[in-house]
Amino acid sequence: MVSYMKIALFTETYLPVINGVVTHVKALKEGLEELGHEVLIVTADSSVKNHEIEDGVMYCPAVRLKKIYNYDVASPLSAERHRRIKEFNPDIIHIHNEFGIGISGIFIAKVLKIPLVYTLHTMYDDYVYYVANKHSAKFITKISHKYAKALADAAGAITGPSKKVEEFFKKCGVKKPVNVIPNPVEVNVFNPAVVDTDTAKKHRENFGFSGSDMVFAFCGRLGKEKNVSWLLCEWAKHVKPDDNLKLLIIGDGPFYTQHESEIEALGIAGSVCLAGKVEHEKLPPYYAACDAYITASLTDTNSISMLEAMAMNLPVLHIRDELNAGQVVDGVNGYSFDDGVQMYAQLKNLRDMKLTQNEKFIEFGKSARNSIIHANSANMARFVLDIYHSVIRNYSLKKRKR
Repeated sequence: MVSYMKIALFTETYLPVINGVVTHVKALKEGLEELGHEVLIVTADSSVKNHEIEDGVMYCPAVRLKKIYNYDVASPLSAERHRRIKEFNPDIIHIHNEFGIGISGIFIAKVLKIPLVYTLHTMYDDYVYYVANKHSAKFITKISHKYAKALADAAGAITGPSKKVEEFFKKCGVKKPVNVIPNPVEVNVFNPAVVDTDTAKKHRENFGFSGSDMVFAFCGRLGKEKNVSWLLCEWAKHVKPDDNLKLLIIGDGPFYTQHESEIEALGIAGSVCLAGKVEHEKLPPYYAACDAYITASLTDTNSISMLEAMAMNLPVLHIRDELNAGQVVDGVNGYSFDDGVQMYAQLKNLRDMKLTQNEKFIEFGKSARNSIIHANSANMARFVLDIYHSVIRNYSLKKRKR
């Protein structure tokens, strides 16, 4: 077993961009470094013209794709990148995206004879609509499945945040087992004990929420896949003006203006607010201004936003998703619902608990935090290190056989 490792993590997006992949990779880097290992992040950056390494991050020249979440995408082939990775001399390469940087990681691992791990974070079947119309979607999906299989076949091990990833790989014809590694959460940052209560109180007042209101939060990039339109329609159907139920939607994205129009058209502007984009480090007081978290997304594998809300003592209402079973446990950290009627019943259930059994509601929030308290960067890094050691061992055995 290797006691000290040099690890190269390849990801198309990294700080200052914030999304689920970035949060996961950042936490993995911190966890691995905390355990005494050396990590190099390799990422795309359209603001640089040459490969630059700063504070353990290699920034690679890239182009910006404005139609696809403004992602930066780098060329998969680069002699300079190859040279610098060779100088770093990693024991393992771990790719977290499927585009230029991810493909680059596969090429470099093969040429330098370094074992490879691949983590799938995104269910691409749910994102086909960004690049295809209804006539070409089936063809594009078929191609993406073949592509995902090729990436999985190149890796010594594949991982993902939930069983959803395992199901996706099965559709793609991948026979390898999937190591399920739940996403981490920064429990020291998303901690009600360290949040400025005055800031949280101001947020609540600024959105017009009273003390007797039951405020539900949703946080995420606003795209079709998050199913916010369904949530707004069901909210309009069932929630009444005197229910004291409020919804705060935090985030920005291609569907922001559509949701803005939907709120007006549905006549729910009095109970639903759009907060817009909030920087990640400023999120805790927004959660502290709310009482619970709600999501109707069926595309998330292991939503980091939901985990961060739980860490802030917010119980969760989650649309039932069998492939994510176990993330929300009824009565422990929240409740699941199947349709709008059940959703409304649970909204009122949590509201009544808060208003009439406040101590029980407070304990419920603490239970939500306790349910994910071990999902920290160090524990995730230990889990991933076991996979690295196994992959390196198997790679060495194959080399000796050859």
